[in-house]
Amino acid sequence: MAESASVDHTGREVRIERMTSNEVAAAIEKGACTAILPLAAVEQHGPHLPLSMDADHADELAIRVARELGDALVLPTVRVGYSPHHLGFPGTLSLRASTLEAICTDYGASVADSGFRTLVLFSGHIGNYPVMREFEARLAATLAPLSVLVYTGSQAILDAWRAAAEPSGHGASVGGHADIAETSVMLALHPERVRADRLVPGYQVSIDDAFLARVLSDGLKAFSPNGILGNPIGANPTIGHACLDAVTGLITDYIRSRTGSSAAHDRASREEEET
Repeated sequence: MAESASVDHTGREVRIERMTSNEVAAAIEKGACTAILPLAAVEQHGPHLPLSMDADHADELAIRVARELGDALVLPTVRVGYSPHHLGFPGTLSLRASTLEAICTDYGASVADSGFRTLVLFSGHIGNYPVMREFEARLAATLAPLSVLVYTGSQAILDAWRAAAEPSGHGASVGGHADIAETSVMLALHPERVRADRLVPGYQVSIDDAFLARVLSDGLKAFSPNGILGNPIGANPTIGHACLDAVTGLITDYIRSRTGSSAAHDRASREEEET
């Protein structure tokens, strides 16, 4: 496996579920005021990827973002998400939009009680983004004075995947689901979980918000009987690492633009150099 160790640049653990309560309190006291909440899905990803694809992806991105920020801790990933459009495929699990919102609200109330000042949400599953946009304002109002930041740039993620695949000539293979980008990410993280002998093309489409709305309405099987949007053929770990780096940058830059946490990261780096 090539996933990141769940520690920041100081060697400090960033996943609160792997810390003791006293360690979480001490981290908050030292300035770890941001809690990162990754959302995901457990849903079909074609004949070659496990249903955990989006959850594994979200786990990794959250750790990378926390390590980049230097003043953040990672909450347990909400592994099941909003996936009714995948329910035509066996094994897929789905929450109602209201359930997903309630879970995020309860997570937020808990971290506020612990002393965190900011809650950041992002998703490793593109299908969660319309739901997140819809509940963002309600979540912020409900959890105030906790600051709630919801990264909703699903189109930017897709564009970043295309840019990552383009140098190898596979930019057009990005379709947004079980495609060259997601398959490459899994090859970078858990290559043993990829059924490399089952790679086949799916429904070729340049996914955008309008097409996503059609998928949410009609179900993915209406467009792609094998559950793939795009083409996974040609996937490799190099593309996967480029995708991970690019999306980590998107989320980190968004958080820093809203919180000024780059200054905190710079201070932490200086303190590390002095000790």
